[in-house]
Amino acid sequence: MAPQRVLRRWRWPLRFLCLLAVLLLGPIGMLASGKLDLDTPWHMTSRESTGQAPDPSVERGAVVQIYGARIVRWRGAFGIHPWIAVKRAGSERYTTYHIVGWRARRGGDALVSNEVDHPDLLWYGAYPQLLADHRGAQAEAMIEQIEAAVAAYPWRSSYRLWPGPNSNTFVAWVARQVPALRLDLPPTAIGKDYLGPTTFVAHAPSGTGWQLSLMGLAGVTVARDEGLELNVLGLGFGIDVDDLALRYPGFGRLP
Repeated sequence: MAPQRVLRRWRWPLRFLCLLAVLLLGPIGMLASGKLDLDTPWHMTSRESTGQAPDPSVERGAVVQIYGARIVRWRGAFGIHPWIAVKRAGSERYTTYHIVGWRARRGGDALVSNEVDHPDLLWYGAYPQLLADHRGAQAEAMIEQIEAAVAAYPWRSSYRLWPGPNSNTFVAWVARQVPALRLDLPPTAIGKDYLGPTTFVAHAPSGTGWQLSLMGLAGVTVARDEGLELNVLGLGFGIDVDDLALRYPGFGRLP
């Protein structure tokens, strides 16, 4: 076979491999940056409050917050683990919701709900980013919708780290049911684009646009808050015109 014909035949696979290599530079860069704790055993890491959530004894109004922190060890170079925290007006404590994969792998319910004083704890040493923050009457109106969406989450007994359903799939699902959250999940929220085996089109998690996704493995999101984001094997990249930022695997947003 002539060399030209060989090159033509392998042109698109080679281009795809080159694109994948460029995208993987993000997680590789995070690993090389020294920002991830790759040595401390998970049971020895800090779980202290970061002071981002208002004290319930001071803030008597309703609060809705969503956090996301890097996953433990090397996996944190690729993605985050998110959780939802809500506090009704007058309540002394927060209720948090998130997905814990090992529970589903053991045949249990992956959805975990806890009553806590501080929902902004370090996630096994990783500092959580505040992804959404709503207070007062607006937050109070959301809480019942959030609780209903949490109860209706369809993959409570299923978990796959990649491409989903996982913890990011859960938070994205809730956000789609409660568009008032205006949740713009970063590209490091791998699994947010998983829509299930039979759903291919849905609202973007922020509720400000739409996305097309093939089981979280490939797709595109076009929305006011997310901008334009492409998904290749779960690695999201694109441009956020609204915030004048790049969206890139590993690093998240690059202003």
